[in-house]
Amino acid sequence: MTIAVLPFANMSSSKENEYFSDGITEEIINALAKIPNLKVTSRTSSFFFKNKSINIKDIAKTLGVSTILEGSIRLSNDTVRITAQLIQAEEDFHFWSETWDRKLDNIFEIQDEISLIIADKLREEFGHLEIQEHLVDKQTENIKTYEYSLKANYLRNKWNPEDVKKAILLYKKALELDPKHSESHLGLADCYSFLGTTGFLPFPEAWEKTHQYTQQALNLNPNLSGVHYQLANQAFFIDCDYNKSLQEMSKAIEINPNSAEAQQFMSFLYIIAEERTKSKKHLDIAKALNPLSEETQFFNAYYHYMIGDFEKAAVLLDKCIKANDKNIPAYSVKALCLLKLGLYDEVINYYDQVPSEVIVLGEKTGAIALAYALKKEEGKTQEYQHLLEEQAKGINGFTADSFLFMLYVVLGNLNKAFDWIDDAIKNKSSLLLLRFADPLLVAHKDDPRYLAYKNIIFKVENSPRAGSAKRALLDPDTSERYRELVNDYIKEHQPYLDSSLSLRSFAKQIKIHPNQLSWLLNENFGKNFNEYINHYRIETFKSLAKNPQNSNITIMGLAYDSGFNSKTVFNTYFKKETGLTPKQFINQ
Repeated sequence: MTIAVLPFANMSSSKENEYFSDGITEEIINALAKIPNLKVTSRTSSFFFKNKSINIKDIAKTLGVSTILEGSIRLSNDTVRITAQLIQAEEDFHFWSETWDRKLDNIFEIQDEISLIIADKLREEFGHLEIQEHLVDKQTENIKTYEYSLKANYLRNKWNPEDVKKAILLYKKALELDPKHSESHLGLADCYSFLGTTGFLPFPEAWEKTHQYTQQALNLNPNLSGVHYQLANQAFFIDCDYNKSLQEMSKAIEINPNSAEAQQFMSFLYIIAEERTKSKKHLDIAKALNPLSEETQFFNAYYHYMIGDFEKAAVLLDKCIKANDKNIPAYSVKALCLLKLGLYDEVINYYDQVPSEVIVLGEKTGAIALAYALKKEEGKTQEYQHLLEEQAKGINGFTADSFLFMLYVVLGNLNKAFDWIDDAIKNKSSLLLLRFADPLLVAHKDDPRYLAYKNIIFKVENSPRAGSAKRALLDPDTSERYRELVNDYIKEHQPYLDSSLSLRSFAKQIKIHPNQLSWLLNENFGKNFNEYINHYRIETFKSLAKNPQNSNITIMGLAYDSGFNSKTVFNTYFKKETGLTPKQFINQ
């Protein structure tokens, strides 16, 4: 079952309330993402369509989803009006809509109510889902804290240093009002992680703050997927601990299987350890969840580089660079692709076309050194090797140092290469994880020391479990007993004549849990809730239509008397079940 939540339109009088509309949309995405077996498109891809007039069918096709949720929000003083509607994309069929008018101080209850209703309507229309009692927890008692955090999220999601720094100030304001707001601690961790990895803050300072705020978020709420995502990043980049990074990322996915960021990083962790099958599995999930993300595109390109498909990797990286000419990782891997394609002269001149502000000095020197080494130009190779050695001595010399390792392997200096590996393990150099199995490095893989070190570097304890198998909610005897109960109740009480009947209200009438009823209808009756109930409504309509006493009643009058409350729903289900339109049926 697949859904994309499009950005809710800001219908408020002030454009400044855009942050609130975006924030509520994101909260609904996060809430629905908690439901097992419901694939929810990531925010990045859903928000691609913000303020764009594109046909629903085309949006659904691009995102690979069957259902679209869209809506609007009007914020006025202390009240909010939220409207939402669900659309079956293939037929552009609006099968549900609702409006809520609520007080703003109940915002978390509103989000929970809306998310639960949406989830219910999805399983009524498409099939079984196990839905928790609550999908949204109350983050804080202070509504101003929440407003500050929404404004900060809005700025952080622009992912540029100026707006991220503004977001930091807003998160800090939120924490002044409520120091226990775990989402603001996590937001700060994300901000500092971004500034550190992109070079807009000194690496040690950025990671120290990232660690500080991640730990505070963890202590307050260990059930945030983003917390474990950050812990995995820290284990990788700071501690050079592959096993811990894998375990934490697995936990992030366990909490939120719809996290494209966690799925693509898991793919990355597996591919650097040369686990192709596992890597592709997680990459495919990430691509399905976030097909329009530049970041996902990069991880896809990196996967193809690591499996030796260098031409495809180069094409994908060019797309990343075209979309964002400040994409540092894309430039870095593109240079390695060119080396594997034998385009050595192109690599030597490659960085002349790269924006100066995104050039990492050690990478530029290292790529050129490797190009000359592969061209077997000894003099130039030595010149750039000496330059690398000098750069490696600097404060931020770890990148240059890692290219020295690669150069040792390419030149066949395997003793030096393995000495470097030994030192990197002792010094917890995270670039060891990144460089160890790089496709450029061939010579050391035939050395028996390679496998020995690989078993040390990528050793995994308690390998992450695969997704749990689908389980039956009812044993066979109980299932058969409930089946008879449902059939008897339908015939005796005709609950389908109530146009407001829902799966939850029906489950309450027959005194079984909604999740069990949903499972029963799907597994034992082979129908979802709407198919099951609308079958009886259609049969009632047929009976009423054949009765001469009803000849003066309109088709829709008969449909309403049969339990339908929507012309579109009635016509759609009637044609689906009978192959005829209601008018054709009556004429026959």
